[in-house]
Amino acid sequence: MNAISDAVADCTEFSEKLREQFISAMGNAATGVTVVGTDGEGGRFAQTVSAMCSVSADPPTVLVCVNRRSPIVAATEINRSFSVNVLAANQAQVADTFAGRPEAGEPYDFGCASWTTLRTGAPVLLESSATFDCRLVDVVESGTHRLFLGAVETTRVKPVDPLLYRARQYGRCLPLGA
Repeated sequence: MNAISDAVADCTEFSEKLREQFISAMGNAATGVTVVGTDGEGGRFAQTVSAMCSVSADPPTVLVCVNRRSPIVAATEINRSFSVNVLAANQAQVADTFAGRPEAGEPYDFGCASWTTLRTGAPVLLESSATFDCRLVDVVESGTHRLFLGAVETTRVKPVDPLLYRARQYGRCLPLGA
């Protein structure tokens, strides 16, 4: 176990009510929408992920959280690399496809968008608003999820608005006072 898991295990007040309150509160947190991808000996997979953040600029490091039951977890651990593709505001259909609930087509179908690779070989969306191409440096298990820490090998940025998610709805950024 680690410090995070130990702290959660020590919480004796955990209940179904707290779980529901937690999920409701998290639904009110606006997040960017990303698709995390990996490719290599462990297979080619991608999944929509909203839990992504910067860890450090020195050295550039990101963190993504993925449910441990997802096939992308084992593949990423074997492949030792992953991409984080920050979706553009017009890519809700890509988010839905890699969340397993496309309006049309098959779930997790790479044919729903255009892809390339960068330094690590992980799949990278051509039209994303930002991309982080990462080498896996650490994995932490916490509750139902695995936290992947990635050393950023290269990035790409496009001057387009990112896709946001809040209260089970997609949205886009609007400047204050607009």
